[in-house]
Amino acid sequence: MAKIFPQKMTAEMDGEFVVFIIGMRINKPWKVHKWLPVFLAMPRMLKELRGRPDSGLLGYWYPGPLTVIQYWRSFEHLEAFAHGRGYGHLPAERAFFRRGGFNGDVGIWHETYRVAPGMYEVVYGNMPAHGLGKVGRLMPAAGPRDTARQRMTAGAQ
Repeated sequence: MAKIFPQKMTAEMDGEFVVFIIGMRINKPWKVHKWLPVFLAMPRMLKELRGRPDSGLLGYWYPGPLTVIQYWRSFEHLEAFAHGRGYGHLPAERAFFRRGGFNGDVGIWHETYRVAPGMYEVVYGNMPAHGLGKVGRLMPAAGPRDTARQRMTAGAQ
């Protein structure tokens, strides 16, 4: 079991980073042959990225079975993965379009956020390392990091 930190904690990152949220929606559940390959593609890509520390992927977690939140060192790293011929993303994307792409069977989506230093804040209470706390520096949320406003500006200095 993961170590629980029995106190209020926060996390800091060095420099800018990227939060990438990606997911799928099963619009026609009976068309398993359309959505199952999309569903299985993400774990394969994440396994590939875990084996390549130079990829820029800092970490990820699944808040639900159809959504993944990823943390990247930079937008350039994320873009290199999405368009790089040496990665599994392009073949998976091409297969999606061969199977029908935007015909309505399977929904796909993503959101990308570039996060500047000091433009975020996080707090965890009685939690194991989680989210930014797993990929950044986890520290007590006390003193100059006690409030959300203090945490929001602590990383900008």
